[in-house]
Formats: sequence, structure tokens, C-alpha cells
Amino acid sequence: MAGVEEVRAGIALANQKASESIAALQQATLALEEAQQALAAATQGSSQEEIAHATGMLAEAAQSLAGVQGTINASITSAEGYAGRL
Repeated sequence: MAGVEEVRAGIALANQKASESIAALQQATLALEEAQQALAAATQGSSQEEIAHATGMLAEAAQSLAGVQGTINASITSAEGYAGRL
């Protein structure tokens, strides 16, 4: 079995990677928001249901990424709590 310091180091590495994934998700969210804005600008004045649906799906994808970020943050918090009790 790994020693306490090895476990803490492993948790720190996992949390670092998880934090990096949050940064990547934030970039993806920004890109989705930009895509939504570009689509809205390109189709301004259109009353086509397809466009409203596409715009809504982009917004939903961005919202889903926010939920994923929250889940990752909760994981980091849990792992830090465990490491703190070692």
C-alpha cells in the first residue's frame, strides 16, 4: 500500500488534471457562446424553426458544460477533504 505522502501526491496530481479539464471546458463554453452569437448574427431576422432549434441546442450544450464543471469541482473538493484527513 502507498504511503500517506504518495497518496496525497496522487490526489494532488488528479486534482491538477481535473482543474486543467475545467479550464478546457471553460474554453469550450466560450467557443459555444461565440458559435451561438455567430449563428444568431448570420440568421438575424429568420423565423425558421431550425435556426431557433440550433441556437437552443448550442445554449443547452454550454449549460451542460457548466454542469460538468460543477461535478468536477465537487470531485476536487471531495478528494481534497480525503487528503486532508490522511
